Amino acid sequence: MTEDTALRAVAECWMGHADAALASADSELAARRFDFAANRPYYASFHAASALLLAAGRKFAKHSGVRDAVHRDLVMAGALDIACGKAYGRMFEARRAADYLKLFELEPAHVEEMVDLPRGFVGEMQRLFAAGFE
Repeated sequence: MTEDTALRAVAECWMGHADAALASADSELAARRFDFAANRPYYASFHAASALLLAAGRKFAKHSGVRDAVHRDLVMAGALDIACGKAYGRMFEARRAADYLKLFELEPAHVEEMVDLPRGFVGEMQRLFAAGFE
């Protein structure tokens, strides 16, 4: 197996994780576990973005590196609409709040909005992935 083939296999696995995280977000929301429902949209988007960037030969050690690459390599390069980039930033912040700022309760309406937010982003990552984004 070549390195390119191996990277593609890992990237495809991560795309699968994105779909699983979307399903998990729906399940957590239905169960009214709002902290968990709020972080799953981010992870769906993170896995999809990581998969796309990895398939293009870009690897990152931190979540902030993926976030920066989404804006630099996708939005600023014109491959991704600015609204998708902003959505990714919102999900990044919502995940941080849900995971680390336990001083407040998340509003169900806000969490419902966050659960719907990644579908377009993940869909765009999948479209670019299928098109062979480099």
